[in-house]
Amino acid sequence: MTALSLEGVSCTFVSRDDAAQRYTAVKDVTLSVGAGEFVSVVGPTGCGKSTLLNMAAGLLAPSTGQVKVFGETLSGINKRAGYMFQAESLMPWRTALSNVMAGLEFRGATDARAQAEEWLKRVGLGGFGDRYPHQLSGGMRKRVSLAQTLVLDPDIILMDEPFSALDVQTRQLMENEVLALWANDDGRRAAPSPAAAPLGGRRAATGGRQSQKKAVLFITHDLDEAIAMSDRVVCLSAGPASHPIGDFRIDLDRPRDVAEVRATPRFVELHQAIWQVLRDEVLKGYQQQLAA
Repeated sequence: MTALSLEGVSCTFVSRDDAAQRYTAVKDVTLSVGAGEFVSVVGPTGCGKSTLLNMAAGLLAPSTGQVKVFGETLSGINKRAGYMFQAESLMPWRTALSNVMAGLEFRGATDARAQAEEWLKRVGLGGFGDRYPHQLSGGMRKRVSLAQTLVLDPDIILMDEPFSALDVQTRQLMENEVLALWANDDGRRAAPSPAAAPLGGRRAATGGRQSQKKAVLFITHDLDEAIAMSDRVVCLSAGPASHPIGDFRIDLDRPRDVAEVRATPRFVELHQAIWQVLRDEVLKGYQQQLAA
């Protein structure tokens, strides 16, 4: 089953001051994510990756084309998706536990505290629920954000470069943590933490009903990260009017350790093949930035 599909979508931004000034970020993009599939999108800076994600979330309406969620045309906010932003999304006046509880409280869940405590344990922060964001490291804050997203048990996970601000070691730990939660792979955890449920493994409203592995649409600039984590990697051209120029099946065995898999011959082959398609577009995007 297709969880998320963008069908011939384009997004054109019009200047508020002059309607004649328009910028088409993406044009005629068709992209799908199957249920339980992990798909990454890579491309040059400014090529519209986040624009695609925002259309998938229902935060932006496509200028042309349509977005479908499990076969139904999306209108308004995608209520079956959880969004993990690149920027800090925690409320500084709330503790880690209160931040994870927030979405459940807004939904009126009666067991919000219990579910939030459970998810903090699953991301390895069971003893840090009373800490405020400024008392946590960058990696810890990302773990809280991850729990905040997953506790709502969305069917689709949208992730916009969630680990780009982290140091290399912490980033690899978080990447492995996401893969472990997504695949329910308890034996390959990057750091000691309680056993993981499938990514978003219980319903916020119903409590306790197990769900299938989630569909993930992951935005990143890091080609190594995309290959190490994904089932498929989709490449976008440089903007304006960015569009897909490659769709690669990642046939590396799972479970994966994101550090170890980089040393395998097949990883190197995939990296070379994808970079050959992507290289000229990255250089083109870089030249555009220099000329701006």
